[in-house]
Amino acid sequence: MNGKVKLLLASAALAVGALSGSSALAADYKVAFFASSAQNGFNQAVYQGVQEKAKELGVEVAIYDGQFDAALQYSQIEDVLAGGQFNAFIVVPNDTVGIAGAVEQVGAAGKPLVTALFPIGPDLAKLEPQVPGVTATVAAPPADGAKAQAEDVVKFCEGKDPCNVVIVIGQKIYPFDNLRYESYLSVLGTHPNIKVVATGEGNYDPDKSLTVMQDILQANKDVHVVLSNADQHLVGVEIALTNAGYNLHDLYLSGGGAASIAIDAIREGRWDVTLAHFPVTMGKIALETAVKKLKGEEVASFTDMDKVGPLPALINKAVLDAHPDFKGEWAQ
Repeated sequence: MNGKVKLLLASAALAVGALSGSSALAADYKVAFFASSAQNGFNQAVYQGVQEKAKELGVEVAIYDGQFDAALQYSQIEDVLAGGQFNAFIVVPNDTVGIAGAVEQVGAAGKPLVTALFPIGPDLAKLEPQVPGVTATVAAPPADGAKAQAEDVVKFCEGKDPCNVVIVIGQKIYPFDNLRYESYLSVLGTHPNIKVVATGEGNYDPDKSLTVMQDILQANKDVHVVLSNADQHLVGVEIALTNAGYNLHDLYLSGGGAASIAIDAIREGRWDVTLAHFPVTMGKIALETAVKKLKGEEVASFTDMDKVGPLPALINKAVLDAHPDFKGEWAQ
């Protein structure tokens, strides 16, 4: 074997070794996922996407349960950072403003952090990172989706005077829910025929939403529209309306999340529309973004989920008829 061939073989061996080393390094990556609540179906679906992409990339992941407690989630991030076992962080934030201090600590430690579902910072309409330490945002602007929902209500209410609307929001104390609520009102309030007769807080719980809607129907006997930011709310709302003798096909029911239960209800004509969230897709994008950053690759500072989902953001029966195989990415 001549010297030139030996040199080529040695170079090839070094290249293979380098690639193997790179793969081993990638396999050593550990990413922590901080759920706003690990018991929440949406968070579980985001984590499913994280896990699926992690398996594909050979990355280890672990979940931390924020229990819908902002202070707990803050301390979890600090504790995991101090432990030094994880290379990157993905957060579904409970408090999009209050969590900034913990996020800044992650950034100061040089570790990537991706926020999912909501931006972190004072402006929920801004997907560009606002807080030092946020690598990227994977979310949809809450106000944009809420306005699209409300504009669809306006179309339904044309020719109806009054058109009585009930709003069921998660909790107005949450900045993102308050933004959605104010966005609803900003659109509906410009149409004199539309009357918001009641607002209830469903807290993302079907049973709570059932009780809230029952109370609302006690005081309001003629409801035409229920506008909600969450499909979980409409599960309880539907039961209350049915028990009160309403024909669902005469009403306009708008939810949020594109849960599989909503997709079925829209196909069957019981509900009218859901503002789509694609949590599994969101989790995959978040994990892939974090790993790319760890590898030193360029990453987008934000991903607008309204533009990258498998279906349009506002899903009605016409959209589903055009996509007969779509089932939704989470249960509820």
